[in-house]
Amino acid sequence: MKRYGMAVRFFAASCMASAMAPAAAGEAPASQWVGNAGVVSDYLFRGVSQTDRKPALQAGAEFDHASGWYVGGWGSNVSWLSDGSTTAAPVSSSVELDLYGGWRGNLGGDWSVDLGAYRYQYPGSYPAGYTLPNTSELYAALAWKSLSLKYSHALTNLFGYADSEHSGYVDLSWNQEFAPGWQLNAHAGHQQVRNVPGASYSDWKLGVTRNFAGHWSLALGYYDTNARRSVYTNARGHYLGRATTVLSLARSF
Repeated sequence: MKRYGMAVRFFAASCMASAMAPAAAGEAPASQWVGNAGVVSDYLFRGVSQTDRKPALQAGAEFDHASGWYVGGWGSNVSWLSDGSTTAAPVSSSVELDLYGGWRGNLGGDWSVDLGAYRYQYPGSYPAGYTLPNTSELYAALAWKSLSLKYSHALTNLFGYADSEHSGYVDLSWNQEFAPGWQLNAHAGHQQVRNVPGASYSDWKLGVTRNFAGHWSLALGYYDTNARRSVYTNARGHYLGRATTVLSLARSF
């Protein structure tokens, strides 16, 4: 079975939110490094488990220039590639390493924009003829207050699906503080996978994040998808798009 893995980047999102925070009145923006590290009970990306329902360690770092340009990297352990391989055609990849860069800034009032490129890399050994999972996407996001709409467009095959170039993902997210230190997180998305019957699906999330002790964040979310079992069930018989709850603990720095 060929499928692609997807996840909720709780830690990368926390970095981006910090970087997009406006400077105090009269204060010029400054270039800075931001980062985060943490653990999740299950690594999800666009609603689909990357670790076969097991925990993952994740970390990322980003440099934000005062002009609005940024570049960063992010990594996590994964198992979806090796879980889907066979003894006759083994895959050794167990790590995801991402690189990204772009520009973000205010458009005036409560509006902001984020434009960039993302590269998902899965180092490891693959059998001859295997469609590599490494994927490049361009993305554009428009935000109004705590509501954001983002579109990601694949320039390559999408996470191991042959002939799937120009697939796209639409992400609508709302992250609203409802009490000091507490934030409500809601999300709905749709993944289109070109030229692969039955692989397209939608996913959604509802959760809460608690920020405490300065740089720590604890998040709990409920996730679900309508991904087809016939496409998103791995070689162990585990359906990776099922409804689930995920607990995340992260520290920013």
